Amino acid sequence: MGHNSEAIITGPASWPDVERLFGVHGEPSRCWCRWFALTGQDWKTAPPKTRKEQLKAKFDDGPEPGVLAFRGGEAVGWCAVEPRQCYPRIERSHVLKAAGAGAPEGPGVWSVSCFVVSPGHRRSGVATALLQAAVGHAFAHGAEIVEGYPVDPSLRPKAGPADLYQGTVKLFEAAGFSTVSTAVPGRAVMRLGR
Repeated sequence: MGHNSEAIITGPASWPDVERLFGVHGEPSRCWCRWFALTGQDWKTAPPKTRKEQLKAKFDDGPEPGVLAFRGGEAVGWCAVEPRQCYPRIERSHVLKAAGAGAPEGPGVWSVSCFVVSPGHRRSGVATALLQAAVGHAFAHGAEIVEGYPVDPSLRPKAGPADLYQGTVKLFEAAGFSTVSTAVPGRAVMRLGR
């Protein structure tokens, strides 16, 4: 088991820890969790440095935009969670539109948009701990409903780690979320009420 047997501790994210976890290589260091916050042209014209500044600014003006998981004092996972209106790409997504008229609106709906787990810590309970912490964080800051948009790997067998950054249906089911739409094959909209 090694270090993976150590307890996972979660809490609201701090910027220095997020910066360390995302690092300088790989997708997180290019995206800085802004994919859902920027649409089309804004995404194309914002270099990674700008995206990083935008995420950092989120820590200055409101509740933290996500939670972290720690093992042995080291940040090993991140889960982004913010009011859905902070994520225009989700609000306009075909996955959400396909969920139909029942989709609630307004600041009471928060979205779990992304998971980042360090490679050496995958499949060891980090995502489960992160999702629980994200739900708690959202409810503590006024969320009425927490929403997720996970992948169903059984319907998308080719989905690799890069496709699973929004989590899996099983992960959300285990946390008590209910499926409200599977209108887009292999992609669910799932919700948990306070």
